[in-house]
Amino acid sequence: MEVNQIESIVQQVLAQMRDTNGAGPVYGAASGSIPATSRVAMLTEKGHFDIQEYAIPELGDDDILVKVEGCGVCGTDAHEFKRDPFDLIPVVLGHEGTGEIVKMGKNVKQDSAGKPLKIGDKVVTCMIFKDNPDITMFDLNKQNVGGADVYGLLPDDDIHLNGWFSDYILIRGGSTVFNVSDLDLDSRILIEPCAVLIHAVERAKTTGILRFNSRVAVQGCGPIGLICIAILKTMGIQNIVAVDGEEKRLSFAREMGAGATVNFKNHQGIEALAGAVKDAFGGYLADFAFQCTGSPVAHSNIYKFIRNGGGLCELGFFINGGDATINPHFDICSKEITTVGSWVYTLRDYATTFDFLKSAKDIGLPMSKLITHRFPLEKINEALETNLKMEGLKIAIVAS
Repeated sequence: MEVNQIESIVQQVLAQMRDTNGAGPVYGAASGSIPATSRVAMLTEKGHFDIQEYAIPELGDDDILVKVEGCGVCGTDAHEFKRDPFDLIPVVLGHEGTGEIVKMGKNVKQDSAGKPLKIGDKVVTCMIFKDNPDITMFDLNKQNVGGADVYGLLPDDDIHLNGWFSDYILIRGGSTVFNVSDLDLDSRILIEPCAVLIHAVERAKTTGILRFNSRVAVQGCGPIGLICIAILKTMGIQNIVAVDGEEKRLSFAREMGAGATVNFKNHQGIEALAGAVKDAFGGYLADFAFQCTGSPVAHSNIYKFIRNGGGLCELGFFINGGDATINPHFDICSKEITTVGSWVYTLRDYATTFDFLKSAKDIGLPMSKLITHRFPLEKINEALETNLKMEGLKIAIVAS
């Protein structure tokens, strides 16, 4: 090999060890070219994203630069897009994201579960720690993610690469990050919503009522309800009845593991609907029910589906959807219903989700079919409108 060739190779190696903006050495960098800037989808007003471009900043010793490969559109994104209930505008949304590590600070050695990290690994994030001792990887269920910050719901700052609706995201020191290189892209996009249901099922199990042979009703067959059915199926629960008003979603519920379905539009009044659910269980009411709709009327109705001494997990209300009317005597006291609420997840639930997705694939559940629409970043406004129109199930922004 000639001297000039050796010099050329050395220069390439040195270039890969340095920040593209001329900063000092970092622990590692991808062999491909990292641009000086990144596009982001900035929500600049209600109902409208602008594609903006910002410099990729220097990495700190504990930071990770990730090239975004895909991000699901959550109902929370849709609410923020339509109404800005969290008063975040301007903001880069997207919290169901995943991508590939292209640069790492020198202190980054492993993920939040102790798994080694290197350039090229595929990762997801969960939360950004605050000064809160109740939120730790090993404190299993003391507090859910509601007590911490999340990428995609951060106020805009001078970094701007704060959400997954972008080409690159800067994962800062103090964040939780997981190496999920053993999962395909669709599975990685679904991790965050699946963690919501892992948490709900773990909450349901605390009642002592949800068992292998339980009769389980799942009300609402959007992405949340369908994932709930899939998790129950991987647990070995066979007797699942899905309730919804759309035949396409009910059909998909059967693919995910529901043994029977009930279309509420075919039954007039709650007594008729409860009777249909009972008939679907062969003449029995449900031992346990999951309410996944976010509808106060649906919450009021679901008590009628549950047997005396049964259980209920309410997980549909991620925002204030209004008040529900129940009769405490007939719906709770005289039936001795055990009720748990579920909201988001803990770190441990997030890690458990990875095993669920592998199990679902092993038994042939069509998880990837949940992603019905894929849009490039520049069509994010169309993606959010599609979500609001409920024209599909899970909408995703994917790298082009």
